[in-house]
Amino acid sequence: MGYLKITTYLYLVFAAFFVYDGITKLQSGEGTPYLSFAFAAVGVFMFFFRIKSLKKFDNKKQE
Repeated sequence: MGYLKITTYLYLVFAAFFVYDGITKLQSGEGTPYLSFAFAAVGVFMFFFRIKSLKKFDNKKQE
């Protein structure tokens, strides 16, 4: 169960990387920065989704 909590925070790390990647692409004018921002949004969404599902799983386990 411990590794599930660690992997949850990896979504935030990937989201931060894609935000950085999107900003650098936006400043340089090459590539599609909006795709990187979309991946960052998915990473943040997955972080909150996993946190919510882990709390729900822990509540069921305690009952």
